[in-house]
Amino acid sequence: MGNLLCCVQVDQSTVAIKETFGKFEDVLEPGCHFLPWCLGQQVAGYLSLRLQQLDVRCETKTKDNVFVNVVASIQYRALANNANDAFYKLSNTRSQIQAYVFDVIRASVPKLILDDVFEQKNEIAKAVEEELEKAMSAYGFEIVQTLIVDIEPDEHVKRAMNEINAAARMRLAANEKAEAEKILQIKRAEGEAEAKYLSGLGIARQRQAIVDGLRDSVLGFSVNVPGTTAKDVMDMVLVTQYFDTMKEIGASSKSSAVFIPHGPGAVRDVATQIRDGLLQGSFADQS
Repeated sequence: MGNLLCCVQVDQSTVAIKETFGKFEDVLEPGCHFLPWCLGQQVAGYLSLRLQQLDVRCETKTKDNVFVNVVASIQYRALANNANDAFYKLSNTRSQIQAYVFDVIRASVPKLILDDVFEQKNEIAKAVEEELEKAMSAYGFEIVQTLIVDIEPDEHVKRAMNEINAAARMRLAANEKAEAEKILQIKRAEGEAEAKYLSGLGIARQRQAIVDGLRDSVLGFSVNVPGTTAKDVMDMVLVTQYFDTMKEIGASSKSSAVFIPHGPGAVRDVATQIRDGLLQGSFADQS
């Protein structure tokens, strides 16, 4: 009906290419246009001005001989001011863009090792965008943005990379565990040293208290019983302690057999040994 009435409708975000007897004449904006077909005027075709996206998958090899699939996403659109160039100069826009993407990626990636490809994907995307912008602007197209959306190494390479990463993390975990055990042993040793130090202080104070108690007992006994010497009092105290010890050994049901000399002479020897030991301990504590 529109052709019979010589009227043509152009939708929003679209332009129409007007020809007169097969020759380009004008670019029709969105709206209704009068094209008398009897005068040879017609619409040769329509061109969308909307943003379009093309995903390109390119297989290439890195500098360290690893094959990877690089996926680039190209966002582009036709320019309204150059709609005639975009319509007439290119027959297959998507194939043209794909060829330029292949050329840039296969020229850039082989210069990098695999790890650098992942780190420098933004630089690769920028190189692709610059090359496309320079080439496609002559055909009436604008490159809005170029993204490297995926880098896929071979499956065996990915598995090897994961194993290397896992081994590195296990090594780090082992180092941290060893460091923690080292710290624990140091703290345990410091605690044992502190405990032994405090135990030594307790034993020293205990010995000092024993010596002080014996001294007070000797002095008190000598005052209350005239004619006795300090040695007599000490011998009697030690003998009393000796018999108390013998009594405890005999009364204990879990004690093992203990062989000690017994007799008047033995008691004197034991008293001498105990007295000498206490005196040595007292001198050591005082020093």
